[in-house]
Amino acid sequence: MIYGAMKFSIGGSLKLAFRPWVEGLENIPAQGPAILASNHLSFSDSFFLPAVLDRKVTFIAKSEYFTAPGVKGKLTAAFFKGVGQLPVDRSGARGAGEAAIKAGIEVIESGGLFGIYPEGTRSPDGRLYRGKPGGLARVALATGAPVIPVAMIDTEKIQPPGQVMPKLMRPGIRIGKPLDFSRYHGMEGDRFILRSVTDEVMYEIMKLSGQEYVDIYATAAKRLLADEAKHRAEAARKAAAGRDEPDRDRGGA
Repeated sequence: MIYGAMKFSIGGSLKLAFRPWVEGLENIPAQGPAILASNHLSFSDSFFLPAVLDRKVTFIAKSEYFTAPGVKGKLTAAFFKGVGQLPVDRSGARGAGEAAIKAGIEVIESGGLFGIYPEGTRSPDGRLYRGKPGGLARVALATGAPVIPVAMIDTEKIQPPGQVMPKLMRPGIRIGKPLDFSRYHGMEGDRFILRSVTDEVMYEIMKLSGQEYVDIYATAAKRLLADEAKHRAEAARKAAAGRDEPDRDRGGA
């Protein structure tokens, strides 16, 4: 009931304000379980995709969103529950992965739609990064559920980092045909199979999105970008200090 009310209010508002275009809605089953594997460009991806579907999609979210104190914390928790987010404790990388897999299997076994971002985090620059071979492939092989590739288009342009007010523009969503990995049933313990399944899904997402593909993890790319920014800042600081040095020399002459 809460989800329906939230979907009506939030989903209706999003569709009215941003008018997202959608291709491939017929690839979403009317009933029964499926895994929606999407690229990840923006925080808003988890809201735009459910807004255009008739069925509930369950994504995972940090448990901190559900346990913050005070009135604001309670409102935030109610909001995330209302839009279909599932709390997962991310303390410890392995614990986070196992919790996500367990949550995904539970959603699938209940006949629902489970949404997951194989990249593991938002793209730092709009490109598509290497999928992590854990959650997506293990849930797919453990349950036998079809994997439906999804491409979010231009959602990162709506509210770039540092921009307070979102830009009113039309994002897009392309939904691909379901992928069947039943040939790998019972092989979820084979890391080479997990890698193969993940790469096949990422290839389909790349075709749908038209993004440039980068064969490193997005988390590693974010570290590289942070290091580069740090080095640039340090170089700028040294350059500024060098420019100030002659002034001090002249002042003391």
